[in-house]
Amino acid sequence: MNRTVTTQIDPERCIGCGLCVRVCPSGTLSMQGDRAVVTGIRSLGCGHCAAICPADAVRVTALENESLDFQTFSEERAWLPFGEYDTAQLVRLLRSRRSCRNYSDKPVSPALLEDLVRIGITAPSGTNSQKWTFTLLPTRDHVMALGERIGLFFRKLNRLAEKPWLRNGLKWLGKSQLDGYYREYYESVRDALAEYENTGRDRLFHGAAAAIIVGAGPGGSCPAEDALLATQNILLGAHAMGLGSCLIGFAVEAMKNDRAIARSAGIPDEESVCAVIALGWPDAEYRRLTGRKRFTLRYSEK
Repeated sequence: MNRTVTTQIDPERCIGCGLCVRVCPSGTLSMQGDRAVVTGIRSLGCGHCAAICPADAVRVTALENESLDFQTFSEERAWLPFGEYDTAQLVRLLRSRRSCRNYSDKPVSPALLEDLVRIGITAPSGTNSQKWTFTLLPTRDHVMALGERIGLFFRKLNRLAEKPWLRNGLKWLGKSQLDGYYREYYESVRDALAEYENTGRDRLFHGAAAAIIVGAGPGGSCPAEDALLATQNILLGAHAMGLGSCLIGFAVEAMKNDRAIARSAGIPDEESVCAVIALGWPDAEYRRLTGRKRFTLRYSEK
């Protein structure tokens, strides 16, 4: 992982407050006399030092504000202090976002898709790795081309799952995945494939006009978690922009098990696929918030 130090401190601006040294997670900075200086040989490149400096004396040249130049809205570039956002409105956004399976035919502009990616990369990542990748399917035709390949994968999988001797034999060898698939998904997948062939109804992407594949490149400390954190940002950003979204788990599983599908979307073999997000303008308007299932809550015992 690249930990090259790109931090620079302007000695003329530095006021010697030491705040940058205090918040640096990797010991890159230290105080020498009444000024902060770069003394470490490794850096997370997180930008904490630049963000906290009251004199604007610190730069981390590996970080680019241009990466967050949004096209479809104007960002207010002022740090929001702890506790100064409306918690009730945040929770309202979280609870209002729903998985959308009803879309209009209206296309989604590339600018919106690119801004969603920019919203995604504001997520945290393990040791600031930021090894996530984003592959855009910008039109309905792109989405359906991927859907056709995923459909072929599940047709083959269903043919295998239909064989009791194969399911039972694999289960006897301690590999019960095919048997579990047969019990949980075979029938619904069979019906969905048949409906698509007979009527053209898309029960995989639900008629979405676009999609984003979120992946992870090699070298991250927890790449799948990072990609899913970025994914959640995209889901919330989509709702705020007026878009509907839905995670397509069947697409992820198909691409994980058949790398040719991922390659067909332009994803190299060294990247893992972590999430597929269907996107489009919703053709449904909900009236109220709903609850959640009961959850497990515990306090750790000594």
